[in-house]
Amino acid sequence: MNYINVLTIAGSDSGGGAGIQADLKTFSALGCFGTSVITAITAQNTMGVRAVHGIPAEMIKDQLQAVLEDIAPVAIKIGMINRAEVVQVIEKELKAYTKQVPVILDPVMVATSGHRLIEPDTINELIARLFPIVSLVTPNIDEAIILADQEIYNLDDMIAAGRKIIEKGAKAVLVKGGHLAGPVIYDVLIAGNDAPLILESAFINSKNLHGTGCTLSSAIAAEMAKGNDLLAAIKNAKNYISNALQAGSEVKTGQGNGPLNHFFNPLKLIIQ
Repeated sequence: MNYINVLTIAGSDSGGGAGIQADLKTFSALGCFGTSVITAITAQNTMGVRAVHGIPAEMIKDQLQAVLEDIAPVAIKIGMINRAEVVQVIEKELKAYTKQVPVILDPVMVATSGHRLIEPDTINELIARLFPIVSLVTPNIDEAIILADQEIYNLDDMIAAGRKIIEKGAKAVLVKGGHLAGPVIYDVLIAGNDAPLILESAFINSKNLHGTGCTLSSAIAAEMAKGNDLLAAIKNAKNYISNALQAGSEVKTGQGNGPLNHFFNPLKLIIQ
């Protein structure tokens, strides 16, 4: 018998709402067993990020090797990578592994508070080294603006940005439209040369949005680990996010942007 193992490679959020903490909560809520490789430690709470401390690249390599050699993941989520040398380590350690399992890359660049979480030269390394080997890239509007080098004001702009990100080497991209105002939220999925697929969801009025992007990408990874194809995994993950947002909308955690309710309806740990 085995658990469904899912690995997250990301930064730590001392406030517990995003990063490694959100990823592990999501894996658990969806019935998977989570392992982790921590790339950076942040000092943050619901009000914002105070400081970021990068974990040495050699330690990140040791964490990766330790997990991959013993607790083989069925899917991998990559989150905050703030330095070029860390991108290089992850590419080297995962290059062969990514041919066997789905890998979801959430290109975390700017915190909800506006704090920049990535060094400028790291973005080019991210595009050159990780885009070609991951299954899906999941930028929000702010991240898509940076990756596509264009402004985004509407759905047509999201589609154009998604195509530019594909041209830069990504196999598939999900441009998340949660930062655009409107009664309906649009996400755009582009896979290779396929026509764009528009995914709609209802707008949920809540200030507790901290960790939404981390949670969605880790939910997609968990759903793919359970055997769903990319589109089904995205739809299931979006449904999970909507419910977690709704369930946490009236909960007060801290003085700023609070987290989702990851455990609104947790699954038992799945044993195969």
